[in-house]
Amino acid sequence: MASLHPGSTDSDQVLVEANGSTRTLILNRPKKLNALSPAMIKKLLRLFTAYGKDDGVKLLIMKGKGRAFCAGGDGGEGSLTILNDEGWKVGADFFRNQYLLNYIIATSTKPQVSLLSGIVMGGGAGVSLHGRFRVATDKTIFAMPETALGLFPDVGASYFLSRLPGFYGEYVGLAGARLDGAEMLACGLATHFVHSNRLLLLEESLKKVDTSSLFGVCGIIDQFAEHSSLKQNSSLNRMEIIDKCFSIEEIISALELVASNLADEWAVATIESLNKASPTSLKISLRSIREGRTQTIGECLRREYRMVCHALRGDFSKDYFEGCRAILVDKDQNPKWRPPRLEQVHDDAIEYYFSRIDDRQWEDLNLPTRHSHGRNIESKL
Repeated sequence: MASLHPGSTDSDQVLVEANGSTRTLILNRPKKLNALSPAMIKKLLRLFTAYGKDDGVKLLIMKGKGRAFCAGGDGGEGSLTILNDEGWKVGADFFRNQYLLNYIIATSTKPQVSLLSGIVMGGGAGVSLHGRFRVATDKTIFAMPETALGLFPDVGASYFLSRLPGFYGEYVGLAGARLDGAEMLACGLATHFVHSNRLLLLEESLKKVDTSSLFGVCGIIDQFAEHSSLKQNSSLNRMEIIDKCFSIEEIISALELVASNLADEWAVATIESLNKASPTSLKISLRSIREGRTQTIGECLRREYRMVCHALRGDFSKDYFEGCRAILVDKDQNPKWRPPRLEQVHDDAIEYYFSRIDDRQWEDLNLPTRHSHGRNIESKL
């Protein structure tokens, strides 16, 4: 989830280390699990834009300080301040900057190596998974938990989730499933797996790089990478069930049939996650991920910007604010979704989220003309 809190302009929230032609960007809000603030987004935008024009910079490394890479966005109480008539545009401005950053990262000609140690969620995925190299570890915990917050997997998630094997992206996005480093590597979200006790050695080697050659950078990471085995209870060992259940509209009914026939704890837990999520979020998320299968990263981000602006306006449903209240502010973990049932979210309501905003001062997400390099999501299953 992205941030709506006004935040600090403190430049120390993103630290920069220069080593020859390598720049290391360090997300520096460890007490907040490096949650992205507006100030962080703006600084990262400036940095990525400048580095793209600087021939002296050939490689970018991104990491987080402390026990998280980035837990997403700093929602909290700030997200509730936009319930007034014009306040939603404050949130729209934040998302506009964030999605622009995601696009610049995705279309960068210079390799980015993201060291995904610890928690990687929501907006943290947006500033890392669109880069060329994504290094997971034995301490990585990944999730896109937006449906439980009344939103939808954004930051270009409809692009990278839709390119996972089979219908695994629908499962991960709708259920907010948590993946470990081995699972990220196996499904293609990560390009490499490096044990956490070798991560610092990898970083030191990368800082000596004097090339933007993908082959050269990959060769260095390969020296530290290792095979990682899936746990027996991994969801990736249930791909046949996932493809069967998440390829249709009646996902929960299909999972309930599986649970009744196999007494599968995974199926029961997945049903519970879906039942706790916002019905509106589930329906728009499913359509978003499925549309993403045939769209470019730019098209996905433009569509997601329309969707998030509708969510901020709250004309059909205010589930986003209710989710923030229940999960982030009051923390009672008991959101009251409106409408409360899937069958009450009709097709015309879903269509509404994908339409232009009816406001003369509103504009679609304007992205610069850049060549899209089409980051490969390569399954290793």
